[in-house]
Amino acid sequence: MIAERKNRFLLGIDIGTSAVKVALVDAATRTVVAAVSCPDSVERGIQSVQPGWAEQDPGQWWADVKAAIRKLGEQPGCDLQAVEAIGITYQMHGLVVTDAENNVLRDAIIWCDGRAISEGERALQAIGKERCLERLLNYPGNFTAAKLAWVKEQEPAVYEKIRKVMLPGDYIALRLSNTVTSTVSMFSEGTFWDFRSNTVSQDILDFFGFDPGLFGNLQPVFSVHGTLSAASALELGMKAGTPITYKAGDQLNNALSLNVLKPGEIATTAGTSGVIYAVTDQLVYDPLSRINSFAHVNHLPDEPRIGLLLCINGAGISNRWIRDCTGGIHTYTQMNEMAAGVVPGAGGLRYYPFGNGAERMLQHTIVQAGFSGIDLNLHTPAHLYRAVQEGIAFAFRYGLDIMRENGLRATIVKAGKANLFLSEVFARAFVNVTGLTLELYHTDASVGAAIGAGIGLGMYTEANAFENLERVTVMAPDAAQQEVYETIYQEWRIQLDQQIHQNK
Repeated sequence: MIAERKNRFLLGIDIGTSAVKVALVDAATRTVVAAVSCPDSVERGIQSVQPGWAEQDPGQWWADVKAAIRKLGEQPGCDLQAVEAIGITYQMHGLVVTDAENNVLRDAIIWCDGRAISEGERALQAIGKERCLERLLNYPGNFTAAKLAWVKEQEPAVYEKIRKVMLPGDYIALRLSNTVTSTVSMFSEGTFWDFRSNTVSQDILDFFGFDPGLFGNLQPVFSVHGTLSAASALELGMKAGTPITYKAGDQLNNALSLNVLKPGEIATTAGTSGVIYAVTDQLVYDPLSRINSFAHVNHLPDEPRIGLLLCINGAGISNRWIRDCTGGIHTYTQMNEMAAGVVPGAGGLRYYPFGNGAERMLQHTIVQAGFSGIDLNLHTPAHLYRAVQEGIAFAFRYGLDIMRENGLRATIVKAGKANLFLSEVFARAFVNVTGLTLELYHTDASVGAAIGAGIGLGMYTEANAFENLERVTVMAPDAAQQEVYETIYQEWRIQLDQQIHQNK
């Protein structure tokens, strides 16, 4: 008698700003068995106790991970005991600090927090702009290194207790496995990595006075970052010893999930923030650090793979904000349908999707979100919804122009059919104002993390990991619509440039 073949599953965990999502993927077919979000009916908020600050509780992330995995285990066909590896993706640039007993010392300072700009500026001036760009590929800005410096300066009692410094995904791996590891990608997204020496930046360590022992052991992205502890396994209904074989920031992972691994390929996403991410094999950087260069998931010293990242802080969060401000009575699907009933340009109404921290592409200028051109006798909630989605698309174009200044020549961009790309209005505005052909795929961050875990376990290679990736839509620019949107965009840009000038 031939024994029935046992199911083999991979678990992907996505630590988002608004929610945690987990997916169980069949290792043989790469298909999703089930996916669960927590919370599933609301979105987690961001704590902002002072203007420009943004924090979240890492304990809430962990609670949401546990709740989501347990709920996943209740879904038909989901045998968590058959999970062979775990992959983790997470909101980038956050700071989590723990003491000697692995207790969190303060709430996480997350990606859109702007308090550490001055610390980054001090480092930039001391190290030198050219040296920072040449070696870090970025200005220190308000990335994780600068945030840690802020804690050291402003909260010395907390800093003295710190034994480990982590990004959000590292913390979840710690809770799962009692192990802390670091990667070149993790170091580079925090501006801790020197790409010329291929070591943690001595310039950053020396200027800020950081102890390198604060970080976890350096390992490849695709490797074992700990194994599921007996206590966590019991709590989650999983198998003790299950390895964590992949960890990466959300935008790197989004690119991975879309099979964007080779030079010249680009990906985009429009979740809480909006991002365009392009892969190159050169150690390149923007002279003004408006776009940022990080080690991609498959980066190696002798085979560089650098992700050029354009970030717009206020994408999906703008869509959520306008929904809440109109009473929260419409679902996102209803909002999209209402927006589709309004012609391009939203009757002269313009929206600027900022106001969620200092914008890197605007050289860390703080420009508030807002509308212009409001006509009280004309504009309805439908106009508001359309104007917000068009404004987000215009912000993508603004950043894309910067990427093109830096040599981007791509004409096709890939995205998962999720978040704002579920909206026909947004997708067509994006395509027609950027001139890019958009390919949409059935995938998301948690699925990408699961596939990443399979690569880390040795189940797949880069060449075959995404051979079953399903393309569901191709949307090309329309010449007539491009002309319409170009006129609207140029008007929008003039007003934005005026706001930037006023805020400098």
